[in-house]
Amino acid sequence: MSGRGRGRDRGHGRGRGRGRAERSLSSATSSSSSSDMDEEGPVLFEFVVVLKGDPHVIQRLPDTFADFVAGDERSGSLDLREAACGCCRWIMDVTYDARGKMYLHIGWEKFACYHRLEACFVLMFSYFGKRDMTVKVFDETRCRRHYHGDSAEEDDD
Repeated sequence: MSGRGRGRDRGHGRGRGRGRAERSLSSATSSSSSSDMDEEGPVLFEFVVVLKGDPHVIQRLPDTFADFVAGDERSGSLDLREAACGCCRWIMDVTYDARGKMYLHIGWEKFACYHRLEACFVLMFSYFGKRDMTVKVFDETRCRRHYHGDSAEEDDD
């Protein structure tokens, strides 16, 4: 599976993943199309991760995302929150191995436990720059799990 931002550039004539990775984070402009917008502002990068094995151990992020934020996010953390929820922020410690592979580390286990993540769940991440990232969780049936913050979906429990 490729982590090259599939679906974000549909019909816009731009390349996928790598073409956007070459663009500087500071060069994002307000000319982004509405398909690249989320309630938080322009989505700079989006990717999907399918959980395999134990979802509570550190989680590797796609190489194309690591390349996209190279130099900008080596500060050691990302602020992860549920999509459509501004109140629950999870600070994720970001680590890199000797080969430059990027992982969500400290904070990930608590996030995974809280959201009852299981192997084969699909997570859709949206990156807005300046360490700000959201996630949508899809369960084994490929249906989105709603936690809190999605008022139209709160009667799921």
